[in-house]
Amino acid sequence: MPVIEVKGLTKVFGRKTEEALSLLDEGLSKEEILNKTGSTVAVNQATFSVEQGEFFVIMGLSGSGKSTLIRLINRLIEPTKGNIFIDGKDISNLDKKSLRDVRREKLSMVFQRFALFPHRTILENAEFGLEIQKMDKTDRREKAKNALEMVGLGDYLEQYPGQLSGGMQQRVGLARALTNDPEILLMDEAFSALDPLIRKDMQDELIDLQAKMKKTIIFITHDLDEALRLGDRIALMRDGSIVQIGTPEEILVNPANDYVEKFVEDVDRSKVLTAKHVMKRPETINIERHGPRVALERMRAEGISSILIVDNDRKLQGYVTADDVLEARKNEVTDLKEILRDDIQTVGKHKPMNDIFNMICNSPIPIAVVENEKLVGILVRGAIIAGLASEGRVNGND
Repeated sequence: MPVIEVKGLTKVFGRKTEEALSLLDEGLSKEEILNKTGSTVAVNQATFSVEQGEFFVIMGLSGSGKSTLIRLINRLIEPTKGNIFIDGKDISNLDKKSLRDVRREKLSMVFQRFALFPHRTILENAEFGLEIQKMDKTDRREKAKNALEMVGLGDYLEQYPGQLSGGMQQRVGLARALTNDPEILLMDEAFSALDPLIRKDMQDELIDLQAKMKKTIIFITHDLDEALRLGDRIALMRDGSIVQIGTPEEILVNPANDYVEKFVEDVDRSKVLTAKHVMKRPETINIERHGPRVALERMRAEGISSILIVDNDRKLQGYVTADDVLEARKNEVTDLKEILRDDIQTVGKHKPMNDIFNMICNSPIPIAVVENEKLVGILVRGAIIAGLASEGRVNGND
């Protein structure tokens, strides 16, 4: 069951909401409805789900409805129509007390502008949410200290926000959200006020934190590169509607319409496409069944100068070269283990191609792609170049 499920969520700002909803059902555009009713359709029948531990990014240009949508999810803005389910429970019509309990137990939010209290220390800012809940001072301070340690601010507990850089202030905001140990983290343009270098550092920080915490995160951004870098899946919005939901690769390789295609046309695909897109089927021999003679025959048949060695479970053991095998035959060596080389580079299937370029350029042999220690593919220079060219053609970018 999804942690978050949104069904037909709609928000209309203005007095003639019923008329606007009726016109939406008739298929009129946001602009047409504004002209006829004076009401603004901020979110139009959004439907999606987010799985436990998923990093779900909602992105779009200014006015697309993304920030309104995240505020509808925790009902900071009341929906005009539709349903929001948290762990299967419909919170769309909860009373204030019940909604407050859900927010305390399930949700935390990180805002764009930090929202820190300038007269409170970093520690006092981090513990503020628990203070409101009337948690014992000793317990809440311990939780706040742990959260600040997690974001690298353990040495700044008695500092004030004005004494910290923008990136450090945003870390405080993140620590405050984590202090409550929420199941779901809502982040609204959390890094957009930061300088580019600090922003990238915060993205790296969040990626590392997510690897440890496994929170369910909904992250709002207008920056496509940020969305592609952070998101397990991305929902792309336009004029209040979700126009496509998919993995970064799906959105780049198979844009849903002309708008999405134009949106992503200038993206450096090497930063998003991964090893699995360009890996080839590896030629291998089995260290437990084969010897140097079989290795040489396979290399001759395939026209290659080295071959990978695996065991019965397809776990990578290393490789041998044609020269190694010829020398072994000359010396009557029959055991591959005696000539096995293990200086082969390995990557996972999801390694971005951008990170592979330098590796492949400096490697005299192909790179092995492994998953759960098992060999699943091989990367060669030509396949990487051809892979990028192919993806360019898919999107009309020859």
